[in-house]
Amino acid sequence: MTDRYRARALGIAPGRFAPGALNAITDIAGLRVGHVTIREGDRLRTGATAILPHGGNLFQDKVPAGVAILNGFGKFAGSTQIVELGEIETPILLTNTLAVGRAIEAANRWTLAQPGNEQVVSINAVVGETNDSRLNDIRAGYPTIEQILAAIDAAMDGPVEEGAIGAGTGTVAFAFKGGIGTSSRVLPAKQGGFTVGVLVQSNYGGQLRIDGRDFAEIQASADRVPSADTDGSIVMIVATDAPLSDRNLRRLAERAFAGLARTGSALSNGSGDYALAFSTAESVRRTPGRRAGVSQVEDLPNDKVSPLFEAVIEASEEAILNSLFMAETTTGWDTVRGRPSRVEALPLERLQKRRSGDRA
Repeated sequence: MTDRYRARALGIAPGRFAPGALNAITDIAGLRVGHVTIREGDRLRTGATAILPHGGNLFQDKVPAGVAILNGFGKFAGSTQIVELGEIETPILLTNTLAVGRAIEAANRWTLAQPGNEQVVSINAVVGETNDSRLNDIRAGYPTIEQILAAIDAAMDGPVEEGAIGAGTGTVAFAFKGGIGTSSRVLPAKQGGFTVGVLVQSNYGGQLRIDGRDFAEIQASADRVPSADTDGSIVMIVATDAPLSDRNLRRLAERAFAGLARTGSALSNGSGDYALAFSTAESVRRTPGRRAGVSQVEDLPNDKVSPLFEAVIEASEEAILNSLFMAETTTGWDTVRGRPSRVEALPLERLQKRRSGDRA
């Protein structure tokens, strides 16, 4: 088997809720995703991924949001203002560790250039990162501000490219090639009919589990740098069309870590584990009119959010698996060791044989 397949195509479908039509974060109406991927020479394997909650002016029509941090060994720009004010006002950008500053500048430039923002003098750019230095010359200064802006400009609805793409171009997970993955869940009508979508940038380690089964022996055969396979980071972006307050969005973000744990994450001292959740519902959008004075907004009550919690757990687990399943073997440059490197793709054929043996 040389082709790459999403987890569901191989019969791995975590949970009980059905996915959306695309099984992607873009099943949330109006949400858009863009990538820029940099593969140059033998040393550059990096990029950026942009998530736009809606197609309007994000600064003027802010979306409520909540952020959760399980282990904070990372750089999540804009997180303190999200905690304080419970809202997002820029595209959400994912990139590598040393590009966070450039991504902030890209978000600032893009936001200042939007019609209606001529008087804006303060912006809370939202940028998440993982460290891709096992496959990328991270000190080389890529992606540039212009390249990150290209990821924002490329954002669109529809299917989302996964694997070694965008911010996941140089990432590693469980000693295999990690990357970008996405999934979604749709609640039954009697539970509100809401959709939850998740997009992840996987770059972490532990003991790999797939569909509840331990695949550590497959992982061990690929483990060339054992010390690197418990540390690492993951950023999980959660979107929903349910009308949630920023408080319940924080609670929703926290549940993404349950999906992360199901994959066997070590949750180590050197891991940066971040989840960000936001609502695209127009009824909770923080428009200029609503921000001008006292206003009424919809708010799904606490007693109705449990199905959403379960849905985000399922979608997070499957998004992570998709990031691994869709990623291809990648060669690049190990910045710390100063030498060429190669990270194999998760061997899907071997995984399928093992799963078939378990069922026999």
